[in-house]
Amino acid sequence: MKHKKRLVAGVAALAVASAAGVAVVWNRQSGAVAPPGAVAVAAEATATPAELTDALKKVRRTEVDALLATRATAVLKGDLRGFLAAVDPKQPKLVARQRMLFTNLQKFGLRQLAYTVAEERHSPEVAQKFGATGFRTRVMMRYQLTGLDPKPVRTDLGYTFVKRDGRWILVEDNAIDTELSRDGHRQPWDYQEVAVVRNGKVVVVVDKRELALGQKIAKISKASVDGVRRHWAGGWDGSVMVVAMPEARVLSVLWVSGNGRGWTIAGTAVPTYDEDPVSPGRTAAVSTRIVINPQVRKGLTKDLLVHEMTHAATQRVGRQGPMWLVEGFAEYVRCAVIEDDPHWTVDPYRKRVRTTLASMKALPGPAEFAAAGDRSYGQSWWVLEYLVDRLGEKKVAALYADLAAHATGADAILKKHTQMTPAQLLAAVRKFRG
Repeated sequence: MKHKKRLVAGVAALAVASAAGVAVVWNRQSGAVAPPGAVAVAAEATATPAELTDALKKVRRTEVDALLATRATAVLKGDLRGFLAAVDPKQPKLVARQRMLFTNLQKFGLRQLAYTVAEERHSPEVAQKFGATGFRTRVMMRYQLTGLDPKPVRTDLGYTFVKRDGRWILVEDNAIDTELSRDGHRQPWDYQEVAVVRNGKVVVVVDKRELALGQKIAKISKASVDGVRRHWAGGWDGSVMVVAMPEARVLSVLWVSGNGRGWTIAGTAVPTYDEDPVSPGRTAAVSTRIVINPQVRKGLTKDLLVHEMTHAATQRVGRQGPMWLVEGFAEYVRCAVIEDDPHWTVDPYRKRVRTTLASMKALPGPAEFAAAGDRSYGQSWWVLEYLVDRLGEKKVAALYADLAAHATGADAILKKHTQMTPAQLLAAVRKFRG
């Protein structure tokens, strides 16, 4: 959906889908003890990485895990010198990036943080560039943001290490970015210096130079959270992060979707997990990061954010729900919050959606959304308008939770809650006048 058109219409459906694939990775708590000296020296021998025995690779991993644990402790204690101690001093750009990373992490407020070595990335060119001890690895970051994440979540990084004078040194922090999970090493703290603004349980992240914008968005976000909590009966404490940075690569969000010319996405809700990033989503989301399209961040409205905040609230109960339910409910809450104010109405939107019902052949799914996003958002909203009119918000929340928690048996779940098959629901929705 084109954002300009949404602004003109004022009540058009939002082109915002819950983003999948957020980086979350498995992690072990570090507490490594340095290995015996003789074995440690052996690991620094002139053999190429491919020639190391499994035992020597284990020694190397233990040593680097100990280094990473020291860096994590440095972040938690605010010790910049300790954090940079293992960074190659011969590379000023690398040192500057790592210094910026430390500065940003301090602003988020970390309750827990741990880095550990994951699988090695065999790269023959590393030895040519850095010497025989050089090796690349995926590094797991398990962290918990204070006042936001109820428990730790996971993401991944890509680092290259070299052993010099008996100690490991970080020499690269971006060599395998393309091999990481979808948003690995693309977190809000990985780019320019940020400002972090808090309003209750809402955390807003903006460029440091846009603090006033962050404060404005935090106020709008808090009002949006309050609106969602009025209409989502499934329970939510309102904890959420909103990222509104000029950097377009944060969390690897794509800002165009659909077929043909497509439509512009204004924002997306990215769930976080405490599990492997390769195939996340097997468990319920821990928390949510709402990422705003940089092109629309300065004109952000409650209209947009309520839709996104609904995703943040509902992702906690599961992500298996059909697309018409997930997007339709977010649109339902958006419209309900608009009409909470007696001076506002979505009647123009309501009238426009009614004109599309005669051609509605199915409950909208991925194919329908890709082919005609505006129409599918509107029709999905109409399905939820009908269900709430018939069942009420509390029973619709129960239906949502049941469908979202189960990958199979959707038709039976729908029948249990509504006494209707999908075909019967479709027929009823087409007749519903609102």
